[in-house]
Amino acid sequence: MVKAPIAVALDAPDIETAAQWASLVTPYVSVVKVGLQLFCRYGPEVVAVVRGGSRVGLFLDLKLHDIPATVAGAAKSVARLRPRYLTVHATGGPTMIKAAVEALPEVQIAAVTVLTSMTGSDLDAVGLAGPPRDAVRRLATLSVAAGARAVVCSPQEVAAVRAEVGSGITLITAGVRPAGSAPQDQARVATPQQALAAGADLLVIGRPITGAADPASAAARLAADLSVRR
Repeated sequence: MVKAPIAVALDAPDIETAAQWASLVTPYVSVVKVGLQLFCRYGPEVVAVVRGGSRVGLFLDLKLHDIPATVAGAAKSVARLRPRYLTVHATGGPTMIKAAVEALPEVQIAAVTVLTSMTGSDLDAVGLAGPPRDAVRRLATLSVAAGARAVVCSPQEVAAVRAEVGSGITLITAGVRPAGSAPQDQARVATPQQALAAGADLLVIGRPITGAADPASAAARLAADLSVRR
């Protein structure tokens, strides 16, 4: 069975819940995402637990952002976990991104452009020239020039980013919400179908799957729907 291009965000309160969610969804999705909440609480141990005996891809979403030497050291420290993707903040600049790329040449360093929770007003408040689409395009171009092989953006910017970086870069979209789902703390959202149609390669989806009464059924439905519409 071809698995859906979905990274399920395992934003669980504890390692047992994360492992349960992972076991339920891995038959249907290609990647599971471990973020700061779990990694800060349990450390590298959580990766082995959520992977279990599966070969599901690992998205290590640590959003590294520090001086280049520190980011390179942090990247090397997770090499043994064999992530498929490791995130860094694009606003760390090209030298920092390049340091991460050189530290983990076998991993797709994914540059996070503008968080999907941020609005134009938020960008103004932190001194980043907007609107969001323009800021995302600038940061995506900078990141790819520095060696990043993946870019994280909202689905609303996917088409513009694809036009800037071409077909060889993996575009990962957060802020993906199935039709009828509440946006919650996401400001720039679209449906999975809209994101894929715009040019996304991997969809990050969390609560619409993990918050469902039956996460396995929710993942299976999304996977089947994407398979029919692609």
